[in-house]
Amino acid sequence: MLPDYKNKPSLHIGILSQKKILFELSGEYCVHGLSKTLNGLFTASIKENKINLENGSDILSAESEIIFEPKNFDFDSFLVQDVIIGIKFHWQRKEEERFKGTLKLIKDGDDLTLINILPIEDYLVSVNSSEMSATSSIELLKAHAIVTRSWLLAQKEKSKEIKNYNTNSSLTDDEIIKWYDREEHKLYDVCADDHCQRYQGISKISTEAVKQAVSQTSGVVLVSEDKICDARFSKSCGGISESFENVWEPVKHAYLSPVIDSKYKDTMFDINFSEEDNAVKWIKGNPAAFCNSSDRKILSQILLDYDQETADYFRWVVSYSQKELSQLIMDKSGIDFGNILDLIPVERGASARLIKLKIVGSKKVLTVGKELEIRRMLSPTHLYSAAIVIEKFDVVDNIPLRFKIFGAGWGHGVGLCQIGAAVMAEKGYKYDEILSHYFKNTKLIKLY
Repeated sequence: MLPDYKNKPSLHIGILSQKKILFELSGEYCVHGLSKTLNGLFTASIKENKINLENGSDILSAESEIIFEPKNFDFDSFLVQDVIIGIKFHWQRKEEERFKGTLKLIKDGDDLTLINILPIEDYLVSVNSSEMSATSSIELLKAHAIVTRSWLLAQKEKSKEIKNYNTNSSLTDDEIIKWYDREEHKLYDVCADDHCQRYQGISKISTEAVKQAVSQTSGVVLVSEDKICDARFSKSCGGISESFENVWEPVKHAYLSPVIDSKYKDTMFDINFSEEDNAVKWIKGNPAAFCNSSDRKILSQILLDYDQETADYFRWVVSYSQKELSQLIMDKSGIDFGNILDLIPVERGASARLIKLKIVGSKKVLTVGKELEIRRMLSPTHLYSAAIVIEKFDVVDNIPLRFKIFGAGWGHGVGLCQIGAAVMAEKGYKYDEILSHYFKNTKLIKLY
């Protein structure tokens, strides 16, 4: 059953959690219980088990939380220092970011968590400018706004049903299967990083096109079977999108089923990836796909400055020595496998992404999954994708001295393929045609 929204909903977004947080209030902010408004630079920390705020000679304290409300939503803003973006990804870095709306500080154990509260439509303007270029085509921006709004509201509905926030995992002596989703967030609706959706406040330059895309689709969501779609997206599916259940919880969503990212099927490839030879040919090949583009004009719409540090995204190669790979896997797993003798595909999804991978070491044999756990295990940060083929070289006494990982795509591959959608928009497809391509058997409705 669809929720009844009489007003536009607001979101709680987790910006960062640290021992000490520096922020600056620009404008006039009100705090409950204080007669005067506040502005200026603040240092927040935990002292004597309370939130401690220092602003020059002024000191404020609160037991568990403190909320700063702007007097003028349109003109007041706050600046947060050392916000980490791209957490545990290859582009991780710190930025100074500015936000509109309400600032909330919560004591979470020994850490402080800073939360931004604002209406969902204002949030979407920032996400569309953070996840992609604000100069993207209007049809792409509209499609992405609807996907983002659908995902957010689906998560809010889902959170009402979630009772426990335990790690999603299945652990035995021979197998470790984990998946990661937004259930990890207990204090807020979504985080501000790629784990949820990139949200970088008003720091990212917006445009009238972004505002227009959000405004013209205000309240519009994707719906399937009378429920808001848990719509997902990734940078590049690599030619075929992946099924939801192969990446996250074992629940099948018909609208998150595999989609060939092309108007026509490429007959050069057999996409039955239960046959390993087909997967190898696909991943090492160059199939026709919307997301198979080298057009810098189109790519610049999706790949922001730090994203463009990734030169290859549709097909790519990573190399490791035996020493590098064995040390990497030990660091990531906490298990000493000895020498890595083999990496064997156990199960693949519809996009050729690995769901399970068997690591064969001289001291330990273990099967790992799902796709993000595999990506984490085989990279200091994350592999771009789990659609991989591993080849061994220079084998001496059954020990490979070198490994090459051939990969396809960038991200989990479920739902909308951002680069594919950008290409479709450039080819003249409208936003509803883009959405119907990636999300089968859905319809668009206006909730508010």
